[in-house]
Amino acid sequence: MSLVLTGSQVMQVLDMDLALTSVEEAFRAYGEGRVNMPPKAYLTLAQGDFRAMYGEIFLDRDHICGLKWVNVHPGNPARGLLTVMAKIILNDPDTGLEFADLDGTHITDYRTGAAGGIAVKYLARADATRLGLIGAGAQARTQVAAIFKVRSIREIVVFDRYREQAQAFAAELIATYGVEARAAGEVAEAVTGQDIVVTTTPSRTPVVAREWVSPGTHINAIGADAAGKQELAPAILTAAKVVVDDWAQASHSGEINVALAQGELTPEQIYGSLGEIVAGKKPGRLAPEEITVFDSTGLIIQDLALGLAVYQRAKARGLGEEKDFLR
Repeated sequence: MSLVLTGSQVMQVLDMDLALTSVEEAFRAYGEGRVNMPPKAYLTLAQGDFRAMYGEIFLDRDHICGLKWVNVHPGNPARGLLTVMAKIILNDPDTGLEFADLDGTHITDYRTGAAGGIAVKYLARADATRLGLIGAGAQARTQVAAIFKVRSIREIVVFDRYREQAQAFAAELIATYGVEARAAGEVAEAVTGQDIVVTTTPSRTPVVAREWVSPGTHINAIGADAAGKQELAPAILTAAKVVVDDWAQASHSGEINVALAQGELTPEQIYGSLGEIVAGKKPGRLAPEEITVFDSTGLIIQDLALGLAVYQRAKARGLGEEKDFLR
């Protein structure tokens, strides 16, 4: 039997604390070599793309495998649709039997935000209080939610190419978190003097210049998730301690992909993976003045760990519908 959960049912049990715990466990498993995870495969279409992500993970108390089928269609908001939508299937690795069929749209959003939160936990300065956001979409919201769990943020500056969207988001941040927040007129305002910077744009040309980044800044580079995308000037990467979620994916489709392809960055300049840091195999931030960058491409093991946690909570609460797809 497989438990089928809709998006609204997922949201009855999903929260950022669960996402952070699950994603940190997934990164630890990665760092300890307890995952089997081929790089994601892309189906490129005229108006967007689909990604097939699949893998296996040995968690502390569970062993699962599964698949996520997820799209990215940037023009969808104009049609009244979400840019990103997903479905997650969880299976028993020993028998292949499916035991969960979940809407993965919210899980994708939360696990990506949680990955940014875990990166901030290990790489940002402990005294970081100022946050700059470039992009004011759905992913910016879960990045902020996760970062507030691991750092005491007091000031937020938001830039978006649509000024009214940045202003609305700043007002939302004030109401939700009780912090100082304002919309920026220029990108540089959301970077200069900030302790943490989060980029969540679909840009194919750098939007953050090297001269804007101060010593001690940590950057979550979230937007580059396909070949040819980049948000940071290559000079930032060469000046920083660069941490990837997964080398195979990041080198092909993460923030580092363009700089690597153009010879402006070498593989040897990549410090390591976030999993290695979470697992204690490499230290995170070593000095207050370091510039650190987390290159996030999104890993199926994050979806599997959080998907399983959602499934277990939902099952315990009697949510969803059991289906036997073999009959």
